[in-house]
Amino acid sequence: MEALIGAGALRGGLGMEYARLRAAAEAAPPDTPVPTCPQWSLADLVSHVAEVYLHKAACIRAGAGPEPDPPGPGPEPAPAVELLDRAYAELCAEFDARGLHDPAASWYPRDPTVGFWIRRMAHETVIHRLDAALAAGAPLPPVPTPLAVDGIDEVLRVFLQFGTQEYGRMFGPELTEADGRTVLVQTAGRGWAVRLTPTGVAVTEADADTAAGATLSGEPYDVLRWLWRRGGAPERGGDAALTDRLEALLGTATQ
Repeated sequence: MEALIGAGALRGGLGMEYARLRAAAEAAPPDTPVPTCPQWSLADLVSHVAEVYLHKAACIRAGAGPEPDPPGPGPEPAPAVELLDRAYAELCAEFDARGLHDPAASWYPRDPTVGFWIRRMAHETVIHRLDAALAAGAPLPPVPTPLAVDGIDEVLRVFLQFGTQEYGRMFGPELTEADGRTVLVQTAGRGWAVRLTPTGVAVTEADADTAAGATLSGEPYDVLRWLWRRGGAPERGGDAALTDRLEALLGTATQ
Protein backbone atom coordinates (compact mmCIF):
# COMPACT_ATOMS: atom_id res chain seq x y z
CA MET A 1 0.00 0.00 0.00
CA GLU A 2 1.58 3.27 -1.14
CA ALA A 3 1.99 5.96 1.48
CA LEU A 4 0.61 9.43 0.81
CA ILE A 5 3.97 11.01 1.69
CA GLY A 6 7.54 10.14 0.79
CA ALA A 7 9.95 7.95 2.70
CA GLY A 8 11.99 10.97 3.75
CA ALA A 9 8.99 12.53 5.45
CA LEU A 10 8.16 9.23 7.12
CA ARG A 11 11.74 8.81 8.38
CA GLY A 12 11.68 12.37 9.63
CA GLY A 13 8.38 11.75 11.39
CA LEU A 14 9.73 8.56 12.94
CA GLY A 15 12.76 10.39 14.29
CA MET A 16 10.71 13.25 15.68
CA GLU A 17 8.16 10.98 17.34
CA TYR A 18 10.88 8.70 18.77
CA ALA A 19 12.48 11.75 20.41
CA ARG A 20 9.11 12.83 21.80
CA LEU A 21 8.41 9.33 23.08
CA ARG A 22 11.79 9.19 24.76
CA ALA A 23 11.28 12.58 26.41
CA ALA A 24 7.85 11.60 27.71
CA ALA A 25 9.25 8.32 29.05
CA GLU A 26 11.82 10.23 31.09
CA ALA A 27 9.26 12.72 32.41
CA ALA A 28 7.60 10.30 34.85
CA PRO A 29 8.54 7.25 36.96
CA PRO A 30 8.74 3.94 35.06
CA ASP A 31 5.84 2.47 37.05
CA THR A 32 3.43 5.25 36.03
CA PRO A 33 0.19 3.71 34.67
CA VAL A 34 -0.64 4.30 31.01
CA PRO A 35 -4.34 5.27 30.82
CA THR A 36 -4.73 4.34 27.14
CA CYS A 37 -3.04 0.94 27.57
CA PRO A 38 -4.69 -0.67 30.62
CA GLN A 39 -2.42 -2.84 32.77
CA TRP A 40 0.72 -1.32 31.27
CA SER A 41 3.19 0.89 33.07
CA LEU A 42 5.27 3.50 31.28
CA ALA A 43 8.21 1.07 31.35
CA ASP A 44 6.01 -1.65 29.81
CA LEU A 45 5.00 0.73 27.01
CA VAL A 46 8.56 1.77 26.23
CA SER A 47 9.76 -1.84 26.32
CA HIS A 48 6.95 -2.79 23.95
CA VAL A 49 8.01 -0.17 21.41
CA ALA A 50 11.63 -1.29 21.73
CA GLU A 51 10.66 -4.92 21.15
CA VAL A 52 8.61 -3.91 18.11
CA TYR A 53 11.63 -2.06 16.68
CA LEU A 54 13.87 -5.08 17.31
CA HIS A 55 11.33 -7.39 15.70
CA LYS A 56 11.05 -5.28 12.55
CA ALA A 57 14.81 -4.92 12.29
CA ALA A 58 15.08 -8.72 12.47
CA CYS A 59 12.32 -9.17 9.86
CA ILE A 60 14.24 -6.94 7.46
CA ARG A 61 17.65 -8.41 8.22
CA ALA A 62 16.61 -12.07 7.96
CA GLY A 63 13.83 -11.77 5.39
CA ALA A 64 11.66 -13.88 7.68
CA GLY A 65 10.07 -13.73 11.09
CA PRO A 66 12.74 -14.03 13.79
CA GLU A 67 13.17 -16.91 16.21
CA PRO A 68 12.31 -16.37 18.99
CA ASP A 69 9.42 -14.15 18.01
CA PRO A 70 9.60 -11.48 19.29
CA PRO A 71 13.38 -11.39 19.71
CA GLY A 72 14.54 -11.01 23.29
CA PRO A 73 15.98 -7.74 24.62
CA GLY A 74 19.43 -9.32 25.11
CA PRO A 75 21.31 -11.21 27.79
CA GLU A 76 21.63 -8.27 30.19
CA PRO A 77 18.49 -6.54 31.45
CA ALA A 78 18.53 -2.82 30.69
CA PRO A 79 16.31 0.10 31.64
CA ALA A 80 13.47 0.52 29.18
CA VAL A 81 14.77 3.79 27.73
CA GLU A 82 18.22 2.28 27.11
CA LEU A 83 16.60 -0.66 25.34
CA LEU A 84 14.54 1.79 23.28
CA ASP A 85 17.68 3.64 22.21
CA ARG A 86 19.43 0.43 21.13
CA ALA A 87 16.37 -0.84 19.29
CA TYR A 88 15.84 2.44 17.45
CA ALA A 89 19.49 2.44 16.36
CA GLU A 90 19.17 -1.14 15.05
CA LEU A 91 15.98 -0.31 13.19
CA CYS A 92 17.46 2.78 11.56
CA ALA A 93 20.57 0.85 10.55
CA GLU A 94 18.40 -1.65 8.68
CA PHE A 95 16.41 1.11 7.00
CA ASP A 96 19.62 2.89 5.97
CA ALA A 97 21.13 -0.26 4.47
CA ARG A 98 18.24 -1.11 2.15
CA GLY A 99 16.00 0.29 -0.55
CA LEU A 100 12.32 1.01 -0.12
CA HIS A 101 11.28 -1.87 -2.36
CA ASP A 102 13.64 -4.44 -0.90
CA PRO A 103 11.75 -7.44 0.53
CA ALA A 104 10.97 -7.69 4.23
CA ALA A 105 8.93 -10.25 6.14
CA SER A 106 5.52 -8.81 7.01
CA TRP A 107 2.05 -9.71 8.26
CA TYR A 108 0.70 -7.56 5.41
CA PRO A 109 1.09 -9.62 2.21
CA ARG A 110 0.09 -6.76 -0.08
CA ASP A 111 3.33 -4.87 0.61
CA PRO A 112 6.13 -7.05 2.09
CA THR A 113 8.79 -4.38 1.69
CA VAL A 114 11.12 -2.21 3.71
CA GLY A 115 9.02 0.80 2.70
CA PHE A 116 5.99 -0.72 4.40
CA TRP A 117 7.89 -0.99 7.68
CA ILE A 118 9.19 2.57 7.47
CA ARG A 119 5.62 3.77 7.24
CA ARG A 120 4.33 1.36 9.89
CA MET A 121 7.04 2.23 12.41
CA ALA A 122 6.48 5.96 11.94
CA HIS A 123 2.81 5.60 12.82
CA GLU A 124 3.45 3.04 15.56
CA THR A 125 5.65 5.63 17.21
CA VAL A 126 3.14 8.44 16.72
CA ILE A 127 0.49 6.52 18.65
CA HIS A 128 2.72 5.25 21.43
CA ARG A 129 4.31 8.67 21.88
CA LEU A 130 0.80 9.90 22.57
CA ASP A 131 0.29 7.07 25.08
CA ALA A 132 3.52 7.99 26.87
CA ALA A 133 2.67 11.68 26.96
CA LEU A 134 -0.78 11.00 28.41
CA ALA A 135 0.80 8.81 31.09
CA ALA A 136 3.46 11.35 31.99
CA GLY A 137 1.22 14.40 31.82
CA ALA A 138 3.56 15.77 29.18
CA PRO A 139 2.59 18.20 26.40
CA LEU A 140 0.71 16.79 23.41
CA PRO A 141 2.15 18.59 20.38
CA PRO A 142 0.18 17.73 17.26
CA VAL A 143 1.53 15.53 14.51
CA PRO A 144 2.41 17.46 11.32
CA THR A 145 -0.59 17.47 8.98
CA PRO A 146 0.95 15.36 6.15
CA LEU A 147 2.05 12.67 8.63
CA ALA A 148 -1.33 12.65 10.39
CA VAL A 149 -3.23 12.38 7.09
CA ASP A 150 -1.04 9.47 6.03
CA GLY A 151 -1.70 7.87 9.40
CA ILE A 152 -5.44 8.13 8.81
CA ASP A 153 -5.03 6.49 5.42
CA GLU A 154 -2.93 3.70 6.93
CA VAL A 155 -5.30 2.80 9.74
CA LEU A 156 -8.32 2.81 7.43
CA ARG A 157 -6.78 0.81 4.59
CA VAL A 158 -4.14 -1.40 6.21
CA PHE A 159 -5.81 -2.16 9.54
CA LEU A 160 -9.55 -1.76 8.99
CA GLN A 161 -9.99 -2.73 5.34
CA PHE A 162 -7.41 -5.53 5.28
CA GLY A 163 -8.37 -6.82 8.71
CA THR A 164 -12.08 -7.08 8.02
CA GLN A 165 -11.61 -8.57 4.55
CA GLU A 166 -9.05 -11.19 5.60
CA TYR A 167 -10.09 -11.96 9.18
CA GLY A 168 -13.78 -11.17 9.21
CA ARG A 169 -14.69 -13.73 11.87
CA MET A 170 -12.74 -11.74 14.44
CA PHE A 171 -15.19 -8.85 14.13
CA GLY A 172 -18.41 -10.68 14.97
CA PRO A 173 -21.85 -9.12 14.50
CA GLU A 174 -20.47 -5.60 14.19
CA LEU A 175 -19.30 -6.72 10.74
CA THR A 176 -21.79 -9.44 9.78
CA GLU A 177 -24.75 -7.15 10.55
CA ALA A 178 -23.36 -4.18 8.62
CA ASP A 179 -25.79 -2.93 5.99
CA GLY A 180 -23.49 -1.57 3.29
CA ARG A 181 -23.74 2.10 4.19
CA THR A 182 -20.79 4.46 4.12
CA VAL A 183 -19.08 6.68 6.67
CA LEU A 184 -17.38 9.67 5.06
CA VAL A 185 -14.14 10.58 6.86
CA GLN A 186 -12.85 14.05 5.94
CA THR A 187 -9.85 16.15 6.91
CA ALA A 188 -7.40 18.58 5.32
CA GLY A 189 -9.16 18.56 1.97
CA ARG A 190 -9.12 14.77 1.63
CA GLY A 191 -11.93 12.26 2.10
CA TRP A 192 -12.26 8.50 2.53
CA ALA A 193 -15.48 6.64 1.78
CA VAL A 194 -15.58 3.83 4.36
CA ARG A 195 -18.26 1.33 3.33
CA LEU A 196 -19.25 -1.22 5.96
CA THR A 197 -20.45 -4.50 4.46
CA PRO A 198 -20.93 -7.97 5.99
CA THR A 199 -17.94 -9.31 4.05
CA GLY A 200 -15.54 -6.54 4.95
CA VAL A 201 -14.93 -2.82 4.92
CA ALA A 202 -14.09 -1.17 1.60
CA VAL A 203 -12.15 2.10 1.68
CA THR A 204 -12.01 4.31 -1.39
CA GLU A 205 -11.20 7.92 -2.09
CA ALA A 206 -14.30 10.03 -1.61
CA ASP A 207 -15.57 12.46 -4.22
CA ALA A 208 -18.42 14.91 -4.62
CA ASP A 209 -20.84 12.08 -5.43
CA THR A 210 -20.11 10.01 -2.32
CA ALA A 211 -23.35 9.17 -0.53
CA ALA A 212 -22.79 8.71 3.18
CA GLY A 213 -24.99 7.65 6.07
CA ALA A 214 -22.65 9.31 8.55
CA THR A 215 -19.73 11.70 8.52
CA LEU A 216 -16.62 12.21 10.61
CA SER A 217 -14.54 15.35 10.15
CA GLY A 218 -12.01 17.51 11.93
CA GLU A 219 -8.35 18.41 12.17
CA PRO A 220 -6.05 15.58 11.04
CA TYR A 221 -4.53 14.90 14.47
CA ASP A 222 -7.98 14.87 16.07
CA VAL A 223 -9.34 12.40 13.51
CA LEU A 224 -6.24 10.21 13.80
CA ARG A 225 -6.55 10.05 17.58
CA TRP A 226 -10.21 9.07 17.34
CA LEU A 227 -9.54 6.31 14.82
CA TRP A 228 -6.92 4.85 17.17
CA ARG A 229 -9.14 5.26 20.26
CA ARG A 230 -6.79 7.80 21.80
CA GLY A 231 -9.29 10.54 22.46
CA GLY A 232 -9.90 13.18 19.88
CA ALA A 233 -13.30 14.68 19.26
CA PRO A 234 -13.92 15.09 15.53
CA GLU A 235 -17.31 16.35 14.45
CA ARG A 236 -19.80 13.55 13.87
CA GLY A 237 -22.82 13.85 11.60
CA GLY A 238 -25.59 11.62 10.30
CA ASP A 239 -26.51 8.27 11.83
CA ALA A 240 -24.74 7.96 15.18
CA ALA A 241 -25.28 4.19 15.24
CA LEU A 242 -23.33 3.85 11.98
CA THR A 243 -20.40 5.80 13.40
CA ASP A 244 -20.58 3.69 16.56
CA ARG A 245 -20.33 0.57 14.40
CA LEU A 246 -17.23 1.98 12.69
CA GLU A 247 -15.73 2.74 16.09
CA ALA A 248 -16.36 -0.83 17.26
CA LEU A 249 -14.78 -2.29 14.13
CA LEU A 250 -11.74 -0.07 14.59
CA GLY A 251 -11.47 -1.26 18.17
CA THR A 252 -10.99 -4.81 16.95
CA ALA A 253 -8.80 -3.89 13.98
CA THR A 254 -6.32 -1.91 16.08
CA GLN A 255 -6.17 -4.01 19.23
